[in-house]
Amino acid sequence: MNILFALIFLSCAFLLLCTSPNAFLTALLGGASKAATLCVSLLATYSVWMGLMKIWEDSRIAKGVAKLLKPATKRLLQTENDEALESASMSFAVNMLGISGAATPYGVKTAQLLDKTENAEYSSAVFFAMNATSLQILPSSLVAVRMSMGSAAPMDILIPTLLTSFFSTLLAVLLTKLFIHPNQKLNFSKKQPLARQAFLAENLKMTGAGTR
Repeated sequence: MNILFALIFLSCAFLLLCTSPNAFLTALLGGASKAATLCVSLLATYSVWMGLMKIWEDSRIAKGVAKLLKPATKRLLQTENDEALESASMSFAVNMLGISGAATPYGVKTAQLLDKTENAEYSSAVFFAMNATSLQILPSSLVAVRMSMGSAAPMDILIPTLLTSFFSTLLAVLLTKLFIHPNQKLNFSKKQPLARQAFLAENLKMTGAGTR
């Protein structure tokens, strides 16, 4: 992926230098300035939400939300591992608030716990599918991006985002259940540990993709 982005950048830079060399440096500096502004805006957003998440955890509110989601999570993931279910519920809850960065630690922990369960392949596949589509009730990261870019109505994406993320998550879960069933093994033999690790690593990148 890095090679692809590098090729795209070099191609665009070459074309711009050929067609309008005077605009190249201006565009480069302007893009860097916008990127810095966006990073600061997202930093502030994540700082607020991470602080709230810490308060919610210390006050046991997060545990209560995870407990409410636990029955549905248990039915979706088809596992009896309480620790994995609690971690997965926390990941889903945070992703619903649109702060995928805060959900990543829960996602990694859940993936490690699910990998040790009886339905490891099925549970992991459903979990990754749900995190890749990521139901968004409050897309806070996306709202922060729109605010940093000067949007006049940054919150007007709430309903469209909720609808699209709901249907994408529903479709992802249905397709996963269609092609992978509980207790079904994926094509990873004992002689292919690297293939399994590559599969898990690639899907972990998708965790919290609702903001991407």
